[in-house]
Amino acid sequence: MAAAEAAAHNDPGPAQELLVAWNTVSTGLVPPAALGLFSVLQASSRTSGAVPPKEEELRAAVEVLRGHGLHSVLEEWFAEVLQNDLQANISLEFWNAVSQRENCADEPQCLLLLLDAFGLLESRLDPYLRSLELLEKWTRLGLLMGTGAQGLREKVHTTLRGVLFFSTPRTFQEMIQRLYGRFLRVYMQSKRKGEGGTDPELEGELDSRYARRRYYRLLQSPLCAGCGSDKQQCWCRQALEQFHQLSQVLHRLSLLERVSAEAVTTTLHQVTRERMEDRCRGEYERSFLREFHKWIERVVGWLGKVFLQDGPSRPASPEAGSSLRRWRCHVQRFFYRIYASLRIEELFSIIRDFPDSRPAVEDLKYCLERTDQRPQLLVSLKAALETRLLHPGVNTCDIITLYISAIKALRVLDPSMVVLEVACEPIRRYLRTREDTVRQIVAGLTGDSDGTGDLAVELSKTDPASLETGQDSEDDSGEPEDWVPDPVDADPGKSSSKRRSSDIISLLVSIYGSKDLFINEYRSLLADRLLHQFSFSPEREIRNVELLKLRFGEAPMHFCEVMLKDMADSRRINANIREEDEKRPAEEQPPFGVYAVILSSEFWPPFKDEKLEVPEDVREALEVYCRKYEKLKAMRTLSWKHTLGLVTMDVELADRTLSVAVTPVQAVVLLYFQDQAPSPRWGLAVP
Repeated sequence: MAAAEAAAHNDPGPAQELLVAWNTVSTGLVPPAALGLFSVLQASSRTSGAVPPKEEELRAAVEVLRGHGLHSVLEEWFAEVLQNDLQANISLEFWNAVSQRENCADEPQCLLLLLDAFGLLESRLDPYLRSLELLEKWTRLGLLMGTGAQGLREKVHTTLRGVLFFSTPRTFQEMIQRLYGRFLRVYMQSKRKGEGGTDPELEGELDSRYARRRYYRLLQSPLCAGCGSDKQQCWCRQALEQFHQLSQVLHRLSLLERVSAEAVTTTLHQVTRERMEDRCRGEYERSFLREFHKWIERVVGWLGKVFLQDGPSRPASPEAGSSLRRWRCHVQRFFYRIYASLRIEELFSIIRDFPDSRPAVEDLKYCLERTDQRPQLLVSLKAALETRLLHPGVNTCDIITLYISAIKALRVLDPSMVVLEVACEPIRRYLRTREDTVRQIVAGLTGDSDGTGDLAVELSKTDPASLETGQDSEDDSGEPEDWVPDPVDADPGKSSSKRRSSDIISLLVSIYGSKDLFINEYRSLLADRLLHQFSFSPEREIRNVELLKLRFGEAPMHFCEVMLKDMADSRRINANIREEDEKRPAEEQPPFGVYAVILSSEFWPPFKDEKLEVPEDVREALEVYCRKYEKLKAMRTLSWKHTLGLVTMDVELADRTLSVAVTPVQAVVLLYFQDQAPSPRWGLAVP
């Protein structure tokens, strides 16, 4: 009996074997305190000198569990124990350590204390992480059944992040953001400093306003641009080392993205905005894209320091490289979006300064091709135009000038001309309400307006766009492979080829939808200049008419050609009559010369029918001239317009004689003084 009992004791049954195996696995995979066995095992270890089971012992115990079908619950048990320990102990210890450091104002001390808090967390989780590696190994060997090695790791890390950061205090996130912002400035400062303490970003760029301002600010400041401390107490090197240690701890705990992602994102956004405001706002005459692309690469280098934890001799892991590529894309997209928003906000001023601001327009075009901010641009530009331009306080000439600049700038920004068509519709609608719009446009075409001089240059182009009816074609003249569809916000009722080929003059004429208004206005301006400005240049007027014929066609400009021909014929007739008068004796010559402008009435604009009683000697001189004309031009006579013309006369005053050129009405008034006594009295008839 005693031998049997001894044999039974030495050869335990299956239940006892299972119990021993489970105790071995449980105490080997998780800390004893997590199982409530700390005091018991501590006393046992003092008496028996027990040590934690080795990997071979743990594997043998797992084989026993596998033999009883319990290996399938081992993963769930491990995750449950970890979650309970996190909730009951580890999380509280970590946040108690953090709460003592949140109000620390000294950044170096704050960073050290934060590093200690995460170091404490790492030491408490280290047994679980080592056990996790064993469980993954056994899963790959087929000893365990469950979610698989990768699934188990994801489950553990999800539990870790979920319990620790279920409700993150706002002060903790602010502290992390402040420290990561400092880390970025320290890193960028270390990269800007080249050999000998020079700043490669400033070399050769001191002609830039931003570079000069920043350069002298750095020279004069007693503080380090990186760490913000006194230059004699700079801790940039220590900061880089400590942040590297912190990133290593967070990386091992798989908390790097969870802890730093929001802080990194906020820091990058803030630094990008500040740099852009300081460097780009109001600067339109140079491009900033290449410069910012270099800056973004330095930022990506900092992100590599934050998120890549590979040694200098080892290549980055595929996961880390993929994460870095995602961050690079995020930084680039954010830069394009913010830079485009800045230029959209300044687009009115950019258009006003065009073509000097062409680099800013090209930068905006590049960014818009990579963002979806066309609707923002249209809304912002229309609002700016209506607020700053389209009101009674702005001259029509200035509105037309800015519209011309908008045509040039927006054609560069959007070759499809859809942005111009949509955003500038308020300008076109407002110009139709101004009474002097057509006159200002025509004056600009003929070079009579200083504010719209670009129109005269546009008119003289050698290959203008015809405005004649029937010239618009739906077919593009380019190669089929070069065809580009219109944007989705284009008006489907308008021809794409017509929109793209429209030039400045055609767009201005299309404000009214008809060229007849402009032709009639040009006739009126031409008539006014021919009849009131006798020093006009015939060659210039002929050139303008020929250029306008290319735009408006031959037939509409025929009347203007006849008007110029009338002026030439009048000069010839006046020369013939004057030549005949000079051949007569002196007593038969007229008392004063008459030079008539003979108009073909049906081709000139209608004149006001105003009556003017001219002096008798003037009337006789006009009748004499009429008879001479009838002699030269048989079957024709003259009908005088007494209110039109110019009179050159000498006015004798008491102390001097004035030679003046006046209108016929003014001349008649002066001649009435000639017929009065030396001290005339004038009567006023009051009805």
